[in-house]
Amino acid sequence: MSTPFDLDAHAAYQRWRDAKRASHPLRAQDLVVDVADPRALSAAEKQALLQRCATANMAIYRSPVCGEDKGIPRQLAQQLGLHRLDGNWLADEDGISQIAVAASNGVGERAAFIPYTNRSIKWHTDGYYHPQSRHIRAMILHCVRAAAAGGENALMDHEMAYIAVREANPDWVRALMAPDAMTIPERLDEDGVARAEQTGPVFSVDEFGGALHMRYTARTRSVQWKDDAPTRAAVAFLAQLLESGGPYLFRVRLEPGMGLVCNNVLHDRAGFVDDLPQPRLLYRARYLDRIRPPTAVNAGAVAASLFEKSAPGPQK
Repeated sequence: MSTPFDLDAHAAYQRWRDAKRASHPLRAQDLVVDVADPRALSAAEKQALLQRCATANMAIYRSPVCGEDKGIPRQLAQQLGLHRLDGNWLADEDGISQIAVAASNGVGERAAFIPYTNRSIKWHTDGYYHPQSRHIRAMILHCVRAAAAGGENALMDHEMAYIAVREANPDWVRALMAPDAMTIPERLDEDGVARAEQTGPVFSVDEFGGALHMRYTARTRSVQWKDDAPTRAAVAFLAQLLESGGPYLFRVRLEPGMGLVCNNVLHDRAGFVDDLPQPRLLYRARYLDRIRPPTAVNAGAVAASLFEKSAPGPQK
């Protein structure tokens, strides 16, 4: 199936690129949708979230619902067509992770992994260490309690990153789509190999829906890049792109009752300081499904509706 991501499909790519740039939001607040209860969206609330995800691969909801209820991300996901929850080994039994600072006394396994600390996390997409059969295509982050200070996320639509790389040098895209572009080394524990080595591309095209998928990490200790000139140049360009910002990079701080729904966009996390009596807590649900565009809505209607009403909210 031919897609705009085929390097030989010049006209299709240019049409897609121009439409993408024209409809993409330029302010974080344009991603915000106020909802009364994410567990029971109205038709208008659901449409607004789907429209933003169709345009920017992400949306931010804001609600008064901020209790400790893991049903919030699960029920929200179901309304957006997400059903295949990826229950990773550090998640709870229901497949949803509680992202909070783990005790540093050596008890349990979470304390050894950076999401469960208060340290900053470099740019990545979730599940970059998974095999192709377990691509994380969508994710929900729901904030129960924010940190006393810090903990902001930077966000960038991976399709905009693809455009930037392709416009700079199509050979760099070709390098990043190579099946051996990026290798994540195996992870060992006391019993041996806990996770096998995973080699694959950075950019790939979903064989079923033709959507662009990205697996990436800016960490240096947990990735081995293909050692050739185009790959090295492409990786350096991506790192500079993500660090330099630009009109398509948003910085947001999720407050209680707010959340991010996305098609696994690029993101990072700033370090933070906890309020010890009420420590930072987010619920994370990761899915093998992708958030689909709203039905019977063409790209022009999506773009127009996105900017009809700008909600005050997180700043870029």
